Amino acid sequence: MPTVSDREVRAHRLHDRPIVEAESVPGYGAVFNAGLLHHEGVYHLFARGVRAGYRRNSGSGPRFLDYISDVLVFTSTDGRSYDFGYVLCRAGTAGVHCFEDPRVQRVQSSDGEHVVMTYTNLPPHGSGQPWRIGAHRLSWDGCRFHLDEATGQLLGPHDVPNKDAIVFTLSDNRVALIHRIHPNMQLAVFDDLNHLWHAGPDYWDAYLADLDAHTLIRPTPGALGIGAGAPPIATEAGLLLFFHERRADGAYTINLALLDQTTGQLLGRLPQPLLEPELDWERRGDMENVVFVQGAHCDGDDVYLTYGAADRCVGVATAKVSHLVDALRAAPGATQRPKAA
Repeated sequence: MPTVSDREVRAHRLHDRPIVEAESVPGYGAVFNAGLLHHEGVYHLFARGVRAGYRRNSGSGPRFLDYISDVLVFTSTDGRSYDFGYVLCRAGTAGVHCFEDPRVQRVQSSDGEHVVMTYTNLPPHGSGQPWRIGAHRLSWDGCRFHLDEATGQLLGPHDVPNKDAIVFTLSDNRVALIHRIHPNMQLAVFDDLNHLWHAGPDYWDAYLADLDAHTLIRPTPGALGIGAGAPPIATEAGLLLFFHERRADGAYTINLALLDQTTGQLLGRLPQPLLEPELDWERRGDMENVVFVQGAHCDGDDVYLTYGAADRCVGVATAKVSHLVDALRAAPGATQRPKAA
């Protein structure tokens, strides 16, 4: 079994500064928690942008007042220098009060490939409604992406707080949804994207009745919670799932698991994080001590990760796929799979 050092299984920052800074777009304060899509040779960053004018709440209730998020798109040809492009969608449109933490993924289904954006659909404060998983399909016009408003859907069980969703295609062409009903991550599997989009109480009631059977990953002992990060990266060993964990001290870290490509089930998990909040802009912001992964792109043996930092800005890091796979195979409790012939 290969020996992999701690240095080799950590992600490494490309910059010692954010690639997208807070207040870099007129009319917005914090810009963070960005999904990613590499399309036609260009990195498209889908970031959560909070409209300027929000303020800390000195009383009870939410941390901030007048805190409304839109989705902003930035582009880069090299993954190092990003330019603001446009606002993809604004809160209060498409039937969504507030867009939070977008993930963007290509999903193969029975009727072809779709670009799907999942996000946390935050209801108005005081409505009594829980946060839910929102989803829209995106279209490309040759210059920019557009939100297809007619495709908007709430995914998952009704009236259950649910977030941190990613959607991907399994090797047998079924469609999987990883989501978070606190404090664990769960896995739901569907015949195709249409089945996911229109799954009703007949599916979700039975699912909730045996939620433990659908639990994919639990927090490590003492941790406060976990959630999916970026859509998984396919390798010869399985699917690399980058996710976040909130430790007992409140810090958010970037972590890694390996999933089976046919079932989506867990094969292994690294016991240590790939990245922890260390730099000043990761440790101090609107939320202290946060690195929150949401985007991943693989180019050969290099995987490129985007993450939100301290709920204020966006950072990037890279790692070697071969090192990650070796470390996962050597991890305690890993399920060994034969290599492909």
